[in-house]
Amino acid sequence: MVVFENKAIPKLLLVCLFVQFSVSAANFFQPFNVTYDHRALIIDGKRRMLISGGIHYPRATPQMWPDLIAKSKEGGADVIESYTFWNGHEPVRGQYNFEGRFDLVKFVKLVGDNGLYFLLRIGPYVCAEWNFGGFPVWLRDIPGIEFRTDNEPFKREMQRFVTKIVDLMLEEKLFSWQGGPIILLQIENEYGNMEGSYGQKGKEYVRWAANMALGLGAGVPWVMCKQTDAPGDIIDTCNNYYCDGYKPNSPNKPTIWTENWDGWYTSWGGRLPHRPVEDLAFAVARFFQRGGSLMNYYMYFGGTNFGRTSGGPFYITSYDYDAPIDEYGLRSEPKWGHLKDLHAAIKLCERALVAADSPQYMKLGPRQEAHVYWENTQSTVLNTTLSESQSACSAFLANIDEHNTATVIFRGKSYSLPPWSVSILPDCSNVAFNTAKVGAQTSVKLVENALSPKISAPELVMTKNEVSSISESWMSVEEPIGIWSESNFTVQGLLEHLKVTKDESDYLWHMTRIYVSDDDVAFWEENKVSPTLVIDSMRDVLRIFINGELIGSVSGHWVKVLQPVQFQQGYSDLMLLSQTVGLQNYGAFLEKDGAGFRGQIKLTGFKNGDIDLSKASWIYQVGLKGEFQKIFTIEENEKAGWTNLKLDATPSTFTWYKAYFDSPDGSEPIAIDLGSMGKGQAWVNGHHIGRYWNLTAPKDGCLDSCDYRGAYGSNKCMTNCGKPTQTWYHVPRSWLQASNNLLVIFEEIGGNPFEISVKSRVPRILCAQMSESYYPPLREWLHLDLIDGKVSISDMKPQIHLQCEDGHIISSIEFASYGTPHGSCQNFSNGNCHSPNSLSVVSEACVGRNSCSVEVSNSGFGSDPCRGVLKTLAVEARCVSTSTIGVSQF
Repeated sequence: MVVFENKAIPKLLLVCLFVQFSVSAANFFQPFNVTYDHRALIIDGKRRMLISGGIHYPRATPQMWPDLIAKSKEGGADVIESYTFWNGHEPVRGQYNFEGRFDLVKFVKLVGDNGLYFLLRIGPYVCAEWNFGGFPVWLRDIPGIEFRTDNEPFKREMQRFVTKIVDLMLEEKLFSWQGGPIILLQIENEYGNMEGSYGQKGKEYVRWAANMALGLGAGVPWVMCKQTDAPGDIIDTCNNYYCDGYKPNSPNKPTIWTENWDGWYTSWGGRLPHRPVEDLAFAVARFFQRGGSLMNYYMYFGGTNFGRTSGGPFYITSYDYDAPIDEYGLRSEPKWGHLKDLHAAIKLCERALVAADSPQYMKLGPRQEAHVYWENTQSTVLNTTLSESQSACSAFLANIDEHNTATVIFRGKSYSLPPWSVSILPDCSNVAFNTAKVGAQTSVKLVENALSPKISAPELVMTKNEVSSISESWMSVEEPIGIWSESNFTVQGLLEHLKVTKDESDYLWHMTRIYVSDDDVAFWEENKVSPTLVIDSMRDVLRIFINGELIGSVSGHWVKVLQPVQFQQGYSDLMLLSQTVGLQNYGAFLEKDGAGFRGQIKLTGFKNGDIDLSKASWIYQVGLKGEFQKIFTIEENEKAGWTNLKLDATPSTFTWYKAYFDSPDGSEPIAIDLGSMGKGQAWVNGHHIGRYWNLTAPKDGCLDSCDYRGAYGSNKCMTNCGKPTQTWYHVPRSWLQASNNLLVIFEEIGGNPFEISVKSRVPRILCAQMSESYYPPLREWLHLDLIDGKVSISDMKPQIHLQCEDGHIISSIEFASYGTPHGSCQNFSNGNCHSPNSLSVVSEACVGRNSCSVEVSNSGFGSDPCRGVLKTLAVEARCVSTSTIGVSQF
């Protein structure tokens, strides 16, 4: 067993583990250069192994940013990553927006103030399940433009925006050599998938984009993700669930993982994806094991698609992404905690990882292997101990068998490796972490409302008991069907949806007048047929009205429409309402995708043959009257002519509703339950919280438990079957006042607003379960006695760690048993072996504190309750707000 004798070595390990915490904001902003070699980024002359967390600044509010950044840093991140969002920053050509949720400069500075680096992915195409992939809709109206190819109009506009962002960062002195946090930039985004669609012009465009970016004088390296032909000085990087086998296109470039998909996005009517943390940790450990140097979680915090920013079509308002920090800014446990431990273990190895140009490979079994990193690369004697060699040695032992635990021999010692796991040995002897053994707590969030979605097996969505009820005095006003303003216009023929709306609204009304003769009516009666409206292709939602009456609805992505219709003799108004539900955000030729209708529209079944409506005279009206009158705002809502809504009112279509509510007490995140509504949009105090749609996921495709073993895909480990995809919608605290908050709903298909409720959301129950054979906390590797050579790491004991969210304390221990407890969180029970003082020991250590640690050992509980038996400690605790209670910190 290795005992550290050289005092200098553990001190360096301490620096490796907590390097991101050791850099104060003042020191951080001393200018430093960033270069790279084949092994890693070189920051201020030193190679670094870097953990990055993706946070998209517009998917949160500025008031949320500091806490998100702090939790990312606490979780072990060295870097924060974000795209820039062109359509948010330049909604009108030449008119820029860098305010509120789009205050990029403020966000980058906050990251720097926390001593973290920044990876800025300019693109400007982002994909990101963001509306139109981040492109402003006005871009498609530029004559002769073709997106993302060797096209002069596009290149001119793209260069102008990219230059704007780089110049802004230069002006604010945000690049590393200026004393700022930005260490890496990205140009283009996942273009390699699309390049073949554009032929030779695609290849020329890649070269142009690279040269353009390099010519902007940013002074830091540039990357292109999923671009295996990235030119010269541009680093090509990997985006995938696993990138441990990825190699850049030059031996002079480091291996960088720009998107580690720790979850997946969700569509209306779909199940909710969940990626087990054991598999996620396995993927990260394998990446660093096999020579990776920078890994970015996509996403570390997913957030919310406020307003109409969700792409698609049909992507939901929540962008939670099963990320380590959930949509509301709360830690998702055990994912956050398990990854925090993983990051700490990797940092313990950083000294060896950066020193070695490549690892030494050892085959340990048919599907087991080791990669060993030495500070002294000339030392290849694997039976040499760290104290003997005076060199840092770290090892990763992997078992890529999907089914079986394997016992391997490494450097004369035996190690048991669970299936599909990696053990990390910072000193090439002792295991500090195994990806499949989760010791982090689980935060359980109880669901009060039956309409709320169940998120996943290890972590359920939860609401607090305190509920802020919506006022029972709801008011309503009907939205006029069809043409409502003098801004309408008439055109012969059909116009493309986006050319008319410019994406200022989801809604576009089309009205034409149909004449039905007596002969037509007689023809239908005689032949027992009805006319049919035929549309070759439409997206995303279509509502069909005759004389103001809704007769049919269709939804889909470029689907054919066959809608039977009935007309009376004489003139009738045929109204088509085409709607978008997020513009296409992925694929080649985005500028050609459009919205509304494609092909021919006709009426069949008339006596004299089909009527081609594609050439008819149509009246167009953009948007909703209430939308353009801004009746959802505090300033304008009283102009709408609201009337009181009766409790027994029949749910109606195309109706605006409003009511007032008081904010729940405290500072916890707020959610509004719209499960009783149909489809529409919602605003709070004038802030657009997003689209809602009460579609239900299929009943099949979910399992009671998820097996983390084996390669992950987006359809594995699905949850929420048979339940609405989304009913809870995030309302940021900063958008609320203490009382009289205005809630406005536009409902398209009918719902009951009296059942809407507002609740606080915060973890209330914490659970943890750990055996005495688990590993000691990572911080014990820095123990003073260990540094003095008096204590071996094997003498350290495992500890359960519990932590409430900030502003909360552990109020009680609901269950505690050291011995052989049965069950799982919220269903624990004592086994045959049980230490009688379990509850008192844990309560004394934890109650009244925000966080606590309890040693899992016989000495920790005073005696051995059952000799010769492997013992486990199981704990269930409850958290409460400290708003009225004092708190002590552990």
